[in-house]
Amino acid sequence: MSARPIRLSPFMNPSRPGRDGHGRDPHPRGPGFTLLFVVFSMLAMLASGAFAQSRIKDLATLQGVRGNQLVGYGIVAGLDGSGDQTTQTPFTVQSIVSMLGQLGVQLPPGTSLQLRNVAAVMVTATLPPFARPGQALDVTVSSMGNARNLRGGTLLMTPLRGADGQIYAVAQGNILLGGAGASSGGSSVQINQLNSGRIPSGATVERTPATPVGQGEFVNLELRDADFTTATRMVDTINAAFGEGTAQAIDARHVRVTAPAESNQRVGFLARMENLSVTRAEASPRVIINARTGSVVMNQLVTVLPCAVAHGNLSVTVSSDPQVSQPGAFSGGQTVVTDRPNIEVRADRGQLVQIPGSATLNEVVRALNAVGASPQDLLSILQAMRAAGALQAELEII
Repeated sequence: MSARPIRLSPFMNPSRPGRDGHGRDPHPRGPGFTLLFVVFSMLAMLASGAFAQSRIKDLATLQGVRGNQLVGYGIVAGLDGSGDQTTQTPFTVQSIVSMLGQLGVQLPPGTSLQLRNVAAVMVTATLPPFARPGQALDVTVSSMGNARNLRGGTLLMTPLRGADGQIYAVAQGNILLGGAGASSGGSSVQINQLNSGRIPSGATVERTPATPVGQGEFVNLELRDADFTTATRMVDTINAAFGEGTAQAIDARHVRVTAPAESNQRVGFLARMENLSVTRAEASPRVIINARTGSVVMNQLVTVLPCAVAHGNLSVTVSSDPQVSQPGAFSGGQTVVTDRPNIEVRADRGQLVQIPGSATLNEVVRALNAVGASPQDLLSILQAMRAAGALQAELEII
């Protein structure tokens, strides 16, 4: 695919009309929308080949071939005074007493442990398909008490169990943290998360569940996105490569394939099949909104009908100023500090913008930029446009 020149939008061109003599925009739209426009413009240019050939392994998974989640409860030792406060986390003390008992250390009844170098943690990992005993797994260690950080800690031997309660792996090792922190005199500085870390190759597989590659003479493919068109094209591609009747579409998500019975031949058959190319069906117009972060992502098929959008802001500020009342000399009174409330309400002038009907993603973003709203305001605008029938796309809020 030949490279295409990137042309700056009028909204990004510093020499466009409407700027003052110093190059400043008298109506700035904020860096959020500039970045949003750049991302959408790049997506629009790359989308010209969005419906090219895709491999079957990129469109579907083999039924039954999946990972299994593992979880365990353990103890981290060797912390530099940053562990759990045992007076507030009794389960940490109970765990240590139980562990010491299994190691042959019997504490006198009523012993009060004041430990600062240990922490109770939860250990999680994913057992990949076709794993074998002795294989190493990466694990994540997360504090569940009030430890300040896990830096320098060592996870003690922790069994990892599956959903059936069976032990499938055992974890142990030194924790690797990607953050840093320091505190002194009531002030503290922290970079990234200090209560969760990783142990590369920190678990050893002890048992594996059965992962049969298909049942009997069939294997089932599960499409990542249910679509009748893609399922039909996948069946046609497989039948063209291996013979008519090899594949059959069960529904929009499942495709049943006849495979060789012998394991070596079946593996070779699946390797060849998953690399076949299929023309993926066009996706439906969709806008994804993350209400927590203000992120908005839309595909190139999103269009809008002619509409008018009014945007304005209303801000309310409540503050208080301390007022000191000083009594006169020898009056016997007391100095009193009172708060004087100050409430300010400001309404920015709203703006009515006419948005023409658009046919491309570039024009949609250009029209929404004209409103001058921030990415957070864009959430409400898109929902209102969808309710009014002007936004021709499926709106999904996550």
